[in-house]
Amino acid sequence: MKKKWEDLQKNANKKNSQNSQTQAKNDAIEVSLNENINKIKEMVGNSDDIITREIRIGKEGKVRCCLLYTDGLIDSQAHQNFIMESLMIDLRTTDIQAEQDSTGLPLLSYLKEMVLTVGDIQDVMDISVLIDSLLSAKVILLFDGYQQGFAIEMQGGKERSVEEPATESVVRGPREGFTENLRVNTSLLRKRIKDHNLWFETRKIGKVTKTGVTIVHIKGIANDKVVEEVRKRLDRISIDSILESGYIEELIQDKTWTLFPTMFHSERPDSIAADLLEGRVAILVDGTPFVMTVPVVFPQFLQSPEDYYNRADIATLLRFLRYFGLFIALLAPSLYIAITTFHQEMLPTQLLISLAAQREGVPFPAFIEALAMELTFEILREAGLRMPRAISQAVSIVGTLVIGTAAVEAGFASAAMVIVVAITAISSFTVNNYELAIAIRILRFPFMALAASFGLFGIIVGLIAMVLHMCSLRSFGVPYMAPFGPFIKDDQKDAIFRFPRWAMFSRPRLISQLNMKREDSPAPKPES
Repeated sequence: MKKKWEDLQKNANKKNSQNSQTQAKNDAIEVSLNENINKIKEMVGNSDDIITREIRIGKEGKVRCCLLYTDGLIDSQAHQNFIMESLMIDLRTTDIQAEQDSTGLPLLSYLKEMVLTVGDIQDVMDISVLIDSLLSAKVILLFDGYQQGFAIEMQGGKERSVEEPATESVVRGPREGFTENLRVNTSLLRKRIKDHNLWFETRKIGKVTKTGVTIVHIKGIANDKVVEEVRKRLDRISIDSILESGYIEELIQDKTWTLFPTMFHSERPDSIAADLLEGRVAILVDGTPFVMTVPVVFPQFLQSPEDYYNRADIATLLRFLRYFGLFIALLAPSLYIAITTFHQEMLPTQLLISLAAQREGVPFPAFIEALAMELTFEILREAGLRMPRAISQAVSIVGTLVIGTAAVEAGFASAAMVIVVAITAISSFTVNNYELAIAIRILRFPFMALAASFGLFGIIVGLIAMVLHMCSLRSFGVPYMAPFGPFIKDDQKDAIFRFPRWAMFSRPRLISQLNMKREDSPAPKPES
């Protein structure tokens, strides 16, 4: 039985070896240029955006070659100036037949080292690698009689220019934002961190799309365990397509069933550069301007790049406003429902009489009234986002005013409820992170239900459950509620408060565990 199993194993290994050899043979570039061209055209389905240009080079056109590229992905002007002219004009009087032997390698070396005036030239000997390069904005150069070609970097085409991010505007700070081009995004980071320890590691993810995904970290500052964990989670991904960074986020995040974001997103190069300098790891995805950083903690979502461009006292005041706006956006409707339904004794007499008079003609309980108004506002907000920009702002403002006024006059809602809903909506815009703002908008409705059922006791129970859930979250092994839970005294200097720059002498303890020292500047003192 054992011998039979060993024979089966040997036969299987032999068959796999034969299949591998056959596959390697089929993937190899052929000697005949015509066979290579026909094979490539067949593999891409004779797509008309794949341009094939056959030329002859050298004196009397002794060498036949072919240029292949994807129309719209390459820089046509650079292709004309640095490849076509070099091959067809510069070599027209050169007898390159003397520069080759039976293997053909001297000819290719001659062209690569002395003729082609481009920077990035890679040797290609595999047809599958050739196809990937062809569809990745590279020009392919093949020669008749040689089982080797060149993949020449010539990326271009129509792209969006570097502009100010629309979702993260600041009063003071840089106006540059990431684009959909991966190389442009890496250059924006390199421009801000001119250090050789800033490392980029790119891999292709997606069996069909083969999207470029780049891991960025600063060697010596980022935690090596976190960097290795990011690599492992990305390497585990097996999917057909990656069209946006959200695909990556869902596949590598620590916990799926939570409303709170456990990865940070930004369109601002200065914000991502600051995260890298704190020891975080950035993930860039080709085709999207949103860059992710890990690990992340909850206070990071209530911070703005502008906090570090203003003085410490101004930044601290603005953070207080954000935290206050967060609590209003989460709890204002539920507090109104709880107090008017169960705890009227908490209100002053005059205010209680005024609210009672307003609600005299309203046929619904406070919960139904608040639910209807909140849902109406959410519909208006979503409609304003999806409508054409020329009319979206006018429709959202006019719709809110008209519906609010009409609801009060018709007796469907009280004026106090309209005021509460309006304050809640305005406060939600103080949360500068879109993912966290959505989580707060969703949690608002369970808190309203708890307030309608149990009053302030239900709100307190809901807050306790929410905080316990947040304390259980991890972002690549780092507690989500740090530095509040666990409490880290040294990291409180950049949590709710923002200490002066000279006092922020160390990096977050749980983020960077290698190079903790960040600042070594003493407090400013006037000269005596």
